[in-house]
Amino acid sequence: MRCHLFPLIVVLVLPRVAPADDVSIVVGKDAIEFRAGPAVVAKYATAASVAKPYLYPVLAPNGVGVTRAWPVEKGLPGEASRDHVHQKSVWFCHGDVIPEGIELKVKSVNKGDKGVDFWSEAKDKDGTARHGTIACVNVGKPVPHGKDHASIETHNEWRTPDGTKIMDEVRVIHFTDGKEGRTFAFDITLRATVCPITFGDTKEGSFGIRVHDELRPQEKTGAIVTTADGKTVAPPAKDNMPIWGYPTDWIDYSGTVDGKEVGIAVFDHPSNPRSSWHVRAYGLNAANPFGRVLSLFPSQRDKTELLKIAKGGELKLKYAVYAHTGDVKSGKVAEAFDQFKK
Repeated sequence: MRCHLFPLIVVLVLPRVAPADDVSIVVGKDAIEFRAGPAVVAKYATAASVAKPYLYPVLAPNGVGVTRAWPVEKGLPGEASRDHVHQKSVWFCHGDVIPEGIELKVKSVNKGDKGVDFWSEAKDKDGTARHGTIACVNVGKPVPHGKDHASIETHNEWRTPDGTKIMDEVRVIHFTDGKEGRTFAFDITLRATVCPITFGDTKEGSFGIRVHDELRPQEKTGAIVTTADGKTVAPPAKDNMPIWGYPTDWIDYSGTVDGKEVGIAVFDHPSNPRSSWHVRAYGLNAANPFGRVLSLFPSQRDKTELLKIAKGGELKLKYAVYAHTGDVKSGKVAEAFDQFKK
């Protein structure tokens, strides 16, 4: 009797394991988490207690935080600054929003303002708020767009210090993860549902970030600030940098944090009203499409016409932050902007 031997083939059916770079968005009670694989790489604060929503932390692909932790977190190594408490990591607002036809019961602390100050978080000695709030009132379901891209829609109400709504906003955040960097793109729709809206003439705006202290182009750092036009600012730099108040497509801060080379850029979409940049050596990087002659932006010296939204109308804006490894070149900032503007 002949015995035939056949090879045994064992097929193992394993559960699918998502690649490490698969992105996801997880909605919590007071924050939205953005994840790359299992790692939380950013959180978007939506709690009723915050003056306006903000994105913190923001981690580059190597796990290094590129925005200032204070005042959200305190006592972290490498951080010493304690100025501008309202500059929380990444945010959008404006320092003078005028609700036409509505009498304001609480005035801004800034004497030149005619409307509501959403930029600062000023309070009287008794704790009474003198600033407006941007309240997140609804969060939609996360939407996947492939393994490296997901988005989520949120709804905000812009309110006076006494809680009166003056404007609605739809804000969609797109999260895209890449090898050199990750992009958080903000599609913003401002709707004048209550009254006509005028955006006042002030430098205090609008889509801003506060970079990590070690990314500031000051004497003790090797950080470099670079514009889309190739202009650079190196240490030691004064706060009123020569690039302040001029238009450009993007501005990047790059340097070394925790011994690793990283950077963060702000992108201004070509479809936006052209921004002048409120950018400081102490770490502020903000694109402002609303400031005119009173802002003292050099690019706005002869301009007085303010941007307005008629009642029932809307204004669409697009901005992004790009957190990357390496410097402005190896981090492929220009290439990331080209993808963003498509």
